[in-house]
Amino acid sequence: MLNNLLKCLFVVFCFSSAGFAGCLSNPVSFEKCEDDSNCLVIAFEAKEEYQNADENPQKMADHLAELLGMEVEIYPVSSPAATIEALRFGHADIGFLDGGAAWLSWQLYDLEVLGAEQKADGRPFYNAIAWVHKDSDMAMADKDDDPATDPFELMAGKTSCHTSALGSSGMLLPMGYLITNEYIEVVGDPNEIDSLHNTVTNHFSEDSSIPESGTKYHRYIGSLRCLAEGGMDYISFAKDPTVPSYCGNEDPDDNEDWCFEGEFTNVDDYYALPTFGKAPSHPIMYNPEFLDSTNVSALQEALATMSVSSAGITVLDDVLSTPGITIVNTTDHLGNYGNLIDGVPGIQAYFTEKYDL
Repeated sequence: MLNNLLKCLFVVFCFSSAGFAGCLSNPVSFEKCEDDSNCLVIAFEAKEEYQNADENPQKMADHLAELLGMEVEIYPVSSPAATIEALRFGHADIGFLDGGAAWLSWQLYDLEVLGAEQKADGRPFYNAIAWVHKDSDMAMADKDDDPATDPFELMAGKTSCHTSALGSSGMLLPMGYLITNEYIEVVGDPNEIDSLHNTVTNHFSEDSSIPESGTKYHRYIGSLRCLAEGGMDYISFAKDPTVPSYCGNEDPDDNEDWCFEGEFTNVDDYYALPTFGKAPSHPIMYNPEFLDSTNVSALQEALATMSVSSAGITVLDDVLSTPGITIVNTTDHLGNYGNLIDGVPGIQAYFTEKYDL
């Protein structure tokens, strides 16, 4: 009976503390700062254990400590909401968030960006674009020098292929752009995220692909496959490296089997329309109320150094799975993204609920 009571109390403690340091059943032991006045604290979604020691964020903390000449401590958190709360209340100096959580934390709590993880090609973003067949009326309109021919106007009635219901490049950015620029009218309550599905099928086609996780046309590869198998009147909403990654490899054996069937005979048959905007990589957030400009500059310099040194690059790859950190500010990294997705019905309420804020 006593053991059961203790277990219940432990579960209650886990839930009550999850908003801050999380509740890890067998947490990794991280080194604590001895001098709080000379200490940088990093909020990090740590694993319960690291089978590969190179992935342990303590490795990054140790490397930054050498570059900064100060102690660096890992503050384990359990979720994006916990990261945001840690930054809001000064429990941590910096933290890593995805684009949606970062944008919301900026809007709600004035958190700022000091740097961003790079994608595989070195950019801190992807371009959200529409891939179409080169001979489609949309591609032909884009190639025409006449400003009166607008490829986005010709999307109405086409079959759209999205990466998921709420993917950044495959749904939120293109739909936000098209809604904001009045190509598309919202169908339903503009304050409800559920209106997005009806808005898509009303403007495009009832057969448009809004796939669930694990299904045939899910993610970038699925969106492109949907276009390849659909043909001339289909649109793949994805990111700019999608076609090169799956259908543009030098070795034909590295391309997907479905790339060049039907109306697509080679990689040049895929045509990229102008970008809708940038989908940001995971930024490094901080609270200017607790981290002053001098310390921000010092940290940016250290991260820039890590991104060009062999030892630093190894640490970033092992711990964050990124080739480097780009120094960038909040407006440049999140401004365009926020302006566009703000046109999506119910998006702020959706993110607020998703991140439990």
